[in-house]
Amino acid sequence: MPSPENAASEAEALIRRYYDTFNRGDREAMLALLAGDVVHDINHGETETGRDAFRRFLERMDGAYAEKVDDLVVMATPDGARAAAEFFIDGKYLKTDTGLPEATGQAYRLRVGAFFELSGGLIRRVTNYYNLADWLRQIGA
Repeated sequence: MPSPENAASEAEALIRRYYDTFNRGDREAMLALLAGDVVHDINHGETETGRDAFRRFLERMDGAYAEKVDDLVVMATPDGARAAAEFFIDGKYLKTDTGLPEATGQAYRLRVGAFFELSGGLIRRVTNYYNLADWLRQIGA
């Protein structure tokens, strides 16, 4: 367990590693940062639980989108139990996703907010928010 004076910086480092693994496409390293029973609140969607569900989510997303995180800013509570990130997603919509408009390789740049619960050096909850109407406008829907 991190010392109180290091808790926030260790939490911030964990979130930065999470996004670094995302940008590198290293899904196994990304999943290793999650608790086995991680809770994932999907923007405009369901809440899923477990690392296996998160893996399936990543596989679906990787099949339909090519995305990179840019301009990442991370903040954490002093005790390191919660963290937040704001960033932009630079992406391309490659394959039509269920219930969404047709994909034709449209590029987009979205502002995203993410919130995390952390414990034992792992991410226990991930909640993401972005403006779906803005994304739809950018892809020409």
